[in-house]
This record gives sequence, C-alpha cells and structure tokens, in this order.
Amino acid sequence: MRIDDALLNEAKAYAARNGRSLTSVMEDALRQLLNRSTEAAERPRVELITSREQPGYQPDVQRRLDAGEKLEHIMYDLDFELRTHDVPR
Repeated sequence: MRIDDALLNEAKAYAARNGRSLTSVMEDALRQLLNRSTEAAERPRVELITSREQPGYQPDVQRRLDAGEKLEHIMYDLDFELRTHDVPR
C-alpha cells in the first residue's frame, strides 16, 4: 500500500497527539469511510416539493417595478409594513 508522505505524516502526528497507534487511526478512518458509503446507500430518497407557480414577482411588486421603483425600496416598504402592522410572517 502506498500512502502520500504528507498524509502519512499527518496521520502519525494525529496518532501521537491522541496517544494512539497509527494502525488504530488508519483502521478507524477506513471504518468511517465504509460506514458513510453504507449509510448513504441505505438513506431513503428525498422528494423535493417544487412550486407550480410561474417564476417572477408578485403582481403588486411587479406593477411597482414596472412603474420604475427600485426593488430595494419596495422590499423596504414591505418589511416596514410587516413590522408596523404586527402581521404574522
């Protein structure tokens, strides 16, 4: 088995710092790698929920943009309205 010298030196230093043998460090690392691949294979597939809406801004925001307002000003106004009217977010 060939191991990159820098990696081997790091592993030796890790083993020494933690009072372990190089063999135990290498075994643990290999065990973790194999467990990760097994866990990933056993993990159920995740179904992401996507929106069926058309992309773009809400109609009232789009009207203001079309009228020449900057998005940052519109967002500030909307945030201010939420903060001052105790509207649940």
